[in-house]
Amino acid sequence: MENQRNVILAMVLMALMLVGWDIGMRYYYPQPAKLAAGAPATPGAVPAPAATPKPNREGGLQAPADVALEKQDLAQALTAGHRIPVDAPGLKGSINLLGGLVDDLTLARHRETLDKNSPPVRLFSPAGTPAQHFAQVGWLGQNGVAAPGPDTMWQADGAKLTPATPVTLKWSNATGQTFAIRYAIDENYMITVTQSVSNAGGAPVAVKPFALVNRTDRTASIDTWNVHSGPIAAFDGAVTFDTNYSDVKTAGAVSPAGAANWIGFTDIYWLSALIPDTANGAVQPKGDFRSVSPDIFRADLIYPVATVAPGQTATQTVRLFAGAKENNVLEAYEKQGATNLSLSIDWGWFRWFEKPIFWLLDALFRAVHNFGLAIILLTLIVRGIMFPVAQRQFASMAAMRAIQPKLKVIQERFKDDKQKQQQEIMALYKAEGVNPLAGCLPIFLQIPVFFALYKVLVLTIEMRHQPFFGWIKDLSAPDPLHVLNLFGLLPFNPPAFLAIGVLAILLGITMWAQFKLQPAAMDPSQQQVMALMPWMMMFVMAPFAAGLLIYWITSNLLTIAQQKYLYSKHPQLKAQASKDQLDIDRVVAREQKAQEPKGGPRKPKTR
Repeated sequence: MENQRNVILAMVLMALMLVGWDIGMRYYYPQPAKLAAGAPATPGAVPAPAATPKPNREGGLQAPADVALEKQDLAQALTAGHRIPVDAPGLKGSINLLGGLVDDLTLARHRETLDKNSPPVRLFSPAGTPAQHFAQVGWLGQNGVAAPGPDTMWQADGAKLTPATPVTLKWSNATGQTFAIRYAIDENYMITVTQSVSNAGGAPVAVKPFALVNRTDRTASIDTWNVHSGPIAAFDGAVTFDTNYSDVKTAGAVSPAGAANWIGFTDIYWLSALIPDTANGAVQPKGDFRSVSPDIFRADLIYPVATVAPGQTATQTVRLFAGAKENNVLEAYEKQGATNLSLSIDWGWFRWFEKPIFWLLDALFRAVHNFGLAIILLTLIVRGIMFPVAQRQFASMAAMRAIQPKLKVIQERFKDDKQKQQQEIMALYKAEGVNPLAGCLPIFLQIPVFFALYKVLVLTIEMRHQPFFGWIKDLSAPDPLHVLNLFGLLPFNPPAFLAIGVLAILLGITMWAQFKLQPAAMDPSQQQVMALMPWMMMFVMAPFAAGLLIYWITSNLLTIAQQKYLYSKHPQLKAQASKDQLDIDRVVAREQKAQEPKGGPRKPKTR
């Protein structure tokens, strides 16, 4: 009866876990909003406002009304003229001469969806659009000095910004000061901005330079406990992940202590950040985050007031990173002086382990040109490294099985004195040279590898939209085929805890086969719970990234092969496991017989 209660309790807890898991996955990993059937197809028509959907991993506008309005506003803003095209291998877009804003950038190497005809990811959008996100540099004039502002129309000395052709914008006021902004772009995602003020007047002038990134949180990706999205910066070399949009909104302004190495906003995959020049004794600015309106935020670099004498020019440089958080690119920028920029990828406390896993996985990918195969090769390498540990584990298990009769004698002799029983058991372990925890070591060693791969799949842009084979088109997304909708033939998507795909089924089967090879638990209730575990994990793991399931399935298959091999090397362990199973079956049979009514099973009544 006690065993039955334990099994029922375990099943109830599993059911609660599955339901809670579904709720958690829907909260932390919501699906992108889709236009409803029958949405207006007339050009310029805007769907009726609806409840604001939660952010997802990709970021971007989610509400259909916002998406339609953005398309309309963007077309109007980009066809208004007064723009300098941006054409680089990493970035495409334009600079707005009205205000000198960098407010139109798309990422040439990354598309919004898996569709080859999908548009590139848009990072920057002009002010006033629903997806507002832009960068600006400028000056505040001191003591009445006229400085350029948001309505200033700049004059450009070039027709297009490319890696080979920088562009300089100029504007002069009526008192002899000429303001200039020189833009230069590289092959990836960095724009170097050089500000200068030349004073041709007869008296010194004072100006206060600034640089900012302005964005809405309506396009933000989801911010979770293990992956940060929102305001981000490095001050005195330390990268801060503690500030979010709600903190800035509540405080109005957040000003971290120290000199700003860089400051901006991050999504899971994208980053916009200002990096002040620190070379040759350059003036170090302060940095802060500000709430401009309920859904508009700003990251500022604030410089000290600069005094420009007659006939002199004051110059300063700031770099603007606007792009995808590709690890190799970020590390290259670190070598160019962007302190800890690669830590804008939220590796967390265990980056010392996660980054080597990523480097190995990336190296394998470059060798085989398929991330799924790279994950399988990574699994082979990890299991190969841990094989000697597994051998010791099996040797320890064999030793533990060998002393089972002695353990039973001690347990029976001291069943009323638990302290003495534990002392005698520990003495037996010491005398026989057995470590009862040795069998757990391989499991503990796999946990950091599994967690590191999970973080790599969740964080790294390199895994985004990477295919495997067949129906697996994106290893960073869940298995898209589900049994309940007949693998996409039926027009509905099951809830997350019922979205069982082919990979999840393979995971359950391989885990079941693996457990069947392991020595059975001595407690019958534990054995029944372990029999349910593979199928519970099938449900739990189904919403995870396909790449993670491929890793686990491969690991299970290797474990099965390893167990068969090691059982052949330790036949006594297999024999003892069979004997233990017979003992368990006898215990279960006795308990069932004890629960039957006296006089044997009741016979059915006859008429």
